[in-house]
This record gives sequence, structure tokens and C-alpha cells, in this order.
Amino acid sequence: MDDRRVLTVTELNGAIRTLLEGRFPFVSVAGEISNLHRPSSGHLYFTLKDAGAQVRAVLFKTQQRYLAHIPKDSMHVVCRGRISVYEPRGDYQLIVDTIELQGTGALHQAFEALKRRLAAEGLFDEHRKRPLPPFPAHITLITSSQGAAVHDFIHIATRRFPPIRIAVYPTTMQGDQAAAAMIQAIEAINAHLATDLIVLCRGGGSTEDLWAFNDEHLARSIRASAVPVVSAVGHEIDFTIADLAADFRAPTPSGAAELLIPDRDVLRAEIDRLRARMRRSVQHRFDRIEQRLGYTRQRLAAMPYPLDLIRLRLDHFSVRLERGLNMLLAKGTKRLDQTVLNLAHLHPGRLLTMREQQLHGISARLARTIFSRLKGGEEQLGRIAGVLQAVSPLATLARGYAIVRTSGKKQRLVTEATQVCPGDAVAVLLHRGQLVCRVERSEGRSEQQKDEKQDNQAAIS
Repeated sequence: MDDRRVLTVTELNGAIRTLLEGRFPFVSVAGEISNLHRPSSGHLYFTLKDAGAQVRAVLFKTQQRYLAHIPKDSMHVVCRGRISVYEPRGDYQLIVDTIELQGTGALHQAFEALKRRLAAEGLFDEHRKRPLPPFPAHITLITSSQGAAVHDFIHIATRRFPPIRIAVYPTTMQGDQAAAAMIQAIEAINAHLATDLIVLCRGGGSTEDLWAFNDEHLARSIRASAVPVVSAVGHEIDFTIADLAADFRAPTPSGAAELLIPDRDVLRAEIDRLRARMRRSVQHRFDRIEQRLGYTRQRLAAMPYPLDLIRLRLDHFSVRLERGLNMLLAKGTKRLDQTVLNLAHLHPGRLLTMREQQLHGISARLARTIFSRLKGGEEQLGRIAGVLQAVSPLATLARGYAIVRTSGKKQRLVTEATQVCPGDAVAVLLHRGQLVCRVERSEGRSEQQKDEKQDNQAAIS
């Protein structure tokens, strides 16, 4: 909006009204009723306030019939309605549709919690809902026989389509036992009654009056029904768990009758329109066929011998067709024979036999090769064992020889007498076991020293 434009007061209030009604199409406001008064018009005007603010409110006379409790000053309530602006005075106010006691806020919380839980289970998913028959022949109403809703439904239904058959299953629709009664009715109808639709039919009321339709077991019974279920409960602003679980929700019982049952007059008009359209279409096709027939007659009349020529052309086409079919058949037979021959060569049984024969030959050669390798290995092992036996120190020990080693952490073989001194401990390894001995004297030591001395003198000279 151009901020340089000068508005009239009426334009300003109208713009504010449009803005508020668009921003708050439907709200719930909790507060205390004060300044309640009823003028001759029958409307209720009051102020809804809390500790910090207040707002004016109005409840029109037509909506008061749905109240469960008569509003009074100092009553704590929850008002549901929409925000609007009274343009002559420039005041904004709450136009109330329903009034509930403040305690019903707990019911609303319970309703929202149950709705979220069942929605998370997928109980309200659209793909699980059954389609409604376009032309139901029989409808069963689950309703109270004393309510006005059932009479409105039957009146509208029979006016729209007199041949419709309607059965009424009377049950209680309000109170602690209402949900169980409606569940029993749904199960009984599914078990014993051949019907096209089940309609839960009840007029409007307060949240407490309609609370039976927020029962979890009732919602599950609606989804378990083999017959489609329609919820026609309360007014358009009333919303229950049964509405969400049902295959279709009607705004009111009267609206359900108008939405579910076709209007016979409208159907007749549509049938007449289709009949006329079909008649025109058929007549148009007849006219075209007659024109083509007349043209064909003219062409045939202009031909000298039309039938003979047509017969000759037909015979010619027959011969060509037969020749072509025979050629195709011959080619197909040849290809089939070749395919059979190829399949015979590639038959799994034949290939398996060949592979088994090859496997037997390979297995035999492998066995011979392994046997030959083992035989050669045994002979080579025998030769090596003989050589080892011949040079083995253990064989020498078996002939009476011994091996002498020094004792201590680092044992050394003793091959000369000079490697030990008298008093040294030595270990004597025999063919079986060993002896631990101590050296008393070394007989070859002095002669060796003498030889070394002589060698040194010779080296000096």
C-alpha cells in the first residue's frame, strides 16, 4: 500500500478488518466472562478478560442453541471463533461460535495427544481409506432414534433419490456407554447386514456431548470395518477422532445426505443429455456411412465389370499371400531345424558327459603323477637317511666313542688335552646318556709345550 495515499476512516477500518480476519480465521481464547448482557436482539455481548488484558466478544442468538452451559459473569471459559472489526466504532471483537468451560481444556489436550498418536500409527492415512460407492442402494444409519439428525438425513435422501433404502440402527450417541454401543453397532452391521455404507449420524453439541466420538477403540473399529464408514457428526466446526478415522467426513448429517446420495432429477437430466448426445453421434455416423455408400455405388456403376475385376484382384492377392506364407513357413522350418541341431550339440547332458570324461582322465593322470612323485621322494629320503646315518655322530657313539664338552654356561667340544686343566669339570656324552667328570691330569700337555719351545728356538736361530 502506498504510504502517501490518504485513507478515509472507513477504508482504514475495512483494511484492518480484512487483515485481522485473514490472519485469525479461527482461534480459541481462554478467559473470564464479565459485563455479560443480552439486549432485545437475543445476542450475548460480554468481555473476555484475564489478569493482563481484555477483549470484547459477541455470541449471536443462532449459535446459542449449541451451548452446553449458560454463560454467566465470572465464569472461566474457552471461546472458539474468529476475530473481526466492527467498522462503525473501529472496535475489534471476537465473534464466538462455541463456549466451553475452562476444564474442557484438558479434554482438548487429550484429544490432541490421541490424534498425534493415532496419526503416527498411520490410522488416518488417506491410502488406507476405502472409496465410497457412487450410487449406494442401501445405507445404514447408526444414530439416536429420537434425534432430529436422522429425520433430516432421511428427508433429504428420499427427496434426492426416492428408491434409496435406508436402515436405522438405533443406539445411544452420547455418554460413557456411547462409544461401546457404536462399536457394537458397527460390528453387528458388518456381520449381519448387507449394506453399501455406514453413516455415524448425530447433530451438534458441546465437546462433552461429542466426546464419545473421540474414543480410540471406536476409531480402530471404524478402520476395521469392511463396509465404508462416513462420519456425519455435529456441525462443520466440530471435529472428532471419528472424523479422521472415517473413510469420508461430512460437515453435517444433512450435508452427508446431499454428498452421498445423487439427485435423481440431476441424474435424469444428465441421462437425457447423454442420450441426446449419443443420438446425434449415431445419426452423424449413419449420415457419413450413407454418403460413403452412395459414393461407392457411383464408383461401382462407373466400372465396366466391377465384380469380375474385384474377383481377379482377390485371386491375385490370394496367390501372392499363399506363396509368401509358404516361403515364410519354409524359412521358419529351416531355422527351427538348425536351432534344434544347435541345441543338441549344446545340450547340458552331452556337455556334462564330456566334462566327466575329461575329469576322469585328469584324475587318473594326477594319481599317477602323485604316486610317481611319492615313490621318488621315498627313495631319495632313504638315500639321504643312509648318508646321514653314516656321518651321524650318534652312529659313532654307538661304536663306543664319546664326546667330551666343557661344563659351564658356554659349553665347548674338547678335542685336545690342552683345552682343559686338572680339576676342570667336563661332560662326557655317550651313546645313551652322559657322564659328568673332573680332570685329574692332562697327559699330552707337557709334550706339546716342549714341541712349542723347540719350534720357537728354531725360529730364533
